[in-house]
Order: sequence, then C-alpha cells, then structure tokens
Amino acid sequence: MNLDQMIKDLKEEAEALDSAIIVLQRLALNQKRRRGRPPAWMQVNSELDEMSPSPRKAGRKRAPLSEETKRRMAESQRKRWAAARKER
Repeated sequence: MNLDQMIKDLKEEAEALDSAIIVLQRLALNQKRRRGRPPAWMQVNSELDEMSPSPRKAGRKRAPLSEETKRRMAESQRKRWAAARKER
C-alpha cells in the first residue's frame, strides 16, 4: 500500500465533493426554473471535468487601440456626458 498515493487520491475526491456541494447549494438558492443558457458557474470544463470559473478566458485577443482612437473615444464620451448634464 502506498499511503502517499492514497492520501493524494482522498484529497482529490474531497475537492470534487466540495465543488459538488457548492453547486448543489447554489442550485438550492435558485429553485425557480430559468430560461436560456445556464450561468457560467454551471458550465463544465471538458479538460478537467470540473466547474470552470471563467469559461471565456480562452477567447480571441483584441487588437490594441491607437492613442488617436483612445483620444477620440474619450472626447466623444466627454461630449455625451456634457449633453446628459445639460438635460438635467
């Protein structure tokens, strides 16, 4: 018997049980039926077969904005804020 391996296996099983308990507790809080896509915390990660905290991190990266574009966006937002303040 390899005690170190048994301890490791038991810790992994305990982690799996803890995550299952968390999911069940969250489900118990939201008893009414939901429409549409399940929440992100209910998505299953195929690699680890566990709950994935953020399934969208593997998406494509956005191109960086140029300084000129950032300046134009900031100026446009300032104009929108000024118009909103005038309406009040």
